[in-house]
Amino acid sequence: MAVSDRTSITVVKDMGLVTAVFDERTLSSLQGDLALGHVRYSTTGPSTWHNAQPVYRSVGTAGFALGHNGNLTNTEALVLEAGMLPGVTTSDSDLIAELLAREQPADTESPSTAGAGEDPSDERLEAALNAVLPRLEGAFSLGIMDDAHLVAVRDPNGFRPLCLGRLDLDGGSRAGWVIASESPALAVVGAKFVREIEPGEMLVIDGEGPRSSRPWHPEQIDPRLCVFELVYFARPDSLLHGREVYAARRRMGELLADQAPVEADLVMGVPDSGASAAEGYAARSGIPFGQGLVKNRYIGRTFIAPTQEARALGVRRKLNPLSSTIAGKRLIVVDDSIVRGTTTRQLVKLLREAGAAEVHLRISSPPFRWPCYYGIDTPDRDELIAAQFSTDEITAQLGADSLAYLTLEHLMEAVGVPGRGQGYCDACLTGQYPTDVPVASEQPVALVGTTAH
Repeated sequence: MAVSDRTSITVVKDMGLVTAVFDERTLSSLQGDLALGHVRYSTTGPSTWHNAQPVYRSVGTAGFALGHNGNLTNTEALVLEAGMLPGVTTSDSDLIAELLAREQPADTESPSTAGAGEDPSDERLEAALNAVLPRLEGAFSLGIMDDAHLVAVRDPNGFRPLCLGRLDLDGGSRAGWVIASESPALAVVGAKFVREIEPGEMLVIDGEGPRSSRPWHPEQIDPRLCVFELVYFARPDSLLHGREVYAARRRMGELLADQAPVEADLVMGVPDSGASAAEGYAARSGIPFGQGLVKNRYIGRTFIAPTQEARALGVRRKLNPLSSTIAGKRLIVVDDSIVRGTTTRQLVKLLREAGAAEVHLRISSPPFRWPCYYGIDTPDRDELIAAQFSTDEITAQLGADSLAYLTLEHLMEAVGVPGRGQGYCDACLTGQYPTDVPVASEQPVALVGTTAH
């Protein structure tokens, strides 16, 4: 977390879970009325203390702090363009901070003493952002603060979500402003959802409230929200494209039941993101819905664990079958996706050991066949099971009785294409990348709106 008391910025960060890093004693020492917090798992740059966010740079009157969700795709070009030496930055987020720092004067003059033609200190960060942002490519939802401003930025494709909320202070006589990756975070602090930050928008919040600007040309704006935010990443109570995620996931399950029916005794979801689709599948099919797995709340998402062994072990620590519910039953097991196959293989094994008579896998998204370069940690295509094997081969490898994926057409129907020019990125499912990506693939990579290479 970075906190400003309007004269200086204090940054506290460490490795580990939030509850292990921030206790009441630590929080009480952070004084100020402007703050920025961030949690990170590494997709670019190693998982080290230095790369924990917010990133901080001491420049200008108080410096600035930056939090970044996403992945840049032109980091090498940016480093070369800036003439940086190796090791100057250790992640793409740190690179953004370094570029912004280089655009700002290092002096600490106040606005009243600044010379003619110079930016006042309270405009330096905004001027630097206008200079740097158009040079960035890829996915970046940013939260940035100096001693007196909070800035929200969303890339021209809007790959990752970002939203604005309002706090009513002093009985509603004045407003406090909040930005967050997901709308449920607003409710936690008592803020009301105002709107989503739009793709290609920079929102600067100061004592007068928020003001919006567009650092990119209109033709550069091409909304492409990651469809996996709705399939997996986002909380079910999040609002994306003006729609609650839960409703979209339930609709995925309904369409999956129409598309891939099977005779069974029980429909169950894989906690947590498979549960909503399982409800939809059960309601449409008429097969009873039940809880077949109990989740250990202290184990996180296993697909982001650093090694295959850790992911496999994490499944057994994370999920425990309810034998009395599933023994002797023909199960329809609904999950959001299969990435490497590690989690699903262990899951089927657990259910078999608990006495399941049949295990029919139903996946509420199409096969995940292509790596993501916009913030999901799937860098190598040879790690993706659906890129290497057919559905029948995957079924055999996982030890399931049957396997069916939701079609892309049904997925798009479920999430609801929100209007002209308001689309989704489905590159991990189709190989159709909206921007240039820094990879040489065995197969041609298709680029939406650019020359394939």
